[in-house]
Amino acid sequence: MNTSSHSSGATVAARFQSFDLLATLVAVAQTDATVLFSNSALEDALGISRRMIVGSCLADVFTEAQQLQSALAGIQGNAFATLRYDAWLKRVGVEPMPVHVIVTSSQPADEIIVEMVPQEQQTRQDREDRLAEQAQTNKELIRNLAHEIKNPLGGIRGAAQLLEMEMESPDLTEYTQVIIREADRLQSLVDRLLAPHRRPHLVGDVNIHEVCERVRSLILAEFPKGLRVVRDYDTSIPEFRGDREQLIQTVLNIAHNACQALAERIAAGDANLTFRTRVSRQITFGKQRYRLALELHVIDNGPGVPDSIKDRIFYPLVSGRDGGSGLGLTLAQTFVQQHHGLIEVDSVPGRTDFKILIPLP
Repeated sequence: MNTSSHSSGATVAARFQSFDLLATLVAVAQTDATVLFSNSALEDALGISRRMIVGSCLADVFTEAQQLQSALAGIQGNAFATLRYDAWLKRVGVEPMPVHVIVTSSQPADEIIVEMVPQEQQTRQDREDRLAEQAQTNKELIRNLAHEIKNPLGGIRGAAQLLEMEMESPDLTEYTQVIIREADRLQSLVDRLLAPHRRPHLVGDVNIHEVCERVRSLILAEFPKGLRVVRDYDTSIPEFRGDREQLIQTVLNIAHNACQALAERIAAGDANLTFRTRVSRQITFGKQRYRLALELHVIDNGPGVPDSIKDRIFYPLVSGRDGGSGLGLTLAQTFVQQHHGLIEVDSVPGRTDFKILIPLP
């Protein structure tokens, strides 16, 4: 091998080494489409080694090579600095992958950065952005609404107590007691709404399986018959820094909701609830790429989340059952996000899977 060309290749690789940290597929090419650098994500997606990609024609990895060639020509002619379009990426031994291509001019002027975002990943990112925006809106709504309710509640309760003291007929105190009890019920609801924003985040070492076992014991104490709780643990998962009590409450809220949805199956004796833990590697969520992440699934064989609330299941006060407060999943989402994590749900009749992702050290 020519020493100077090897040195040049090593220099290019060093310049673009940071691209290996990205989850998106990135190539650096010359204006004639010759590949100068490929990141590891592109290498994995194409199913061929970086050594084979570098020096090849980037246009050849697409089902329609002309699209990239036209984009490169436009950048070379200064028609634009950035161009976006949709394309299909060829892959070894599998079907082509739909990607959103972003072609951007770079420095030196004869280098072009080509970013390819898998459509599935783009859809996931859009969904995560919506969830994050929804959670922030929920947080502000809850805090503002709770404070607006809390202030007059004290006055209503106090007025009812004073009125009760002035009444001569004991029979009339029944009505003031109704007011006092309902004021207390609303006060309890408000306190639950404000709880995650009031309580300090107590961080310590957390073993996720101790969390699951605590929740399992609580669930089995409440539902001792007709429910089978399955433990499917990856015991290699390391401890991580987090708030143990918040995570117990998170998993308990999800599991308790599942058990209430399983009421008919529990009565029939064939209800299943599964706690599954796994490690995800090189995963991206919340716009960040993590080397390792905890993947905790709470799975039940119930009827599934009603279609009418699937898109609103984490909204406050939204419940799929009569008498539900609609706060359990909202609080679970808040607690998971305080751990820089993500919570998702995949539900069809017969199988509902709540998945919690939390970064690991």
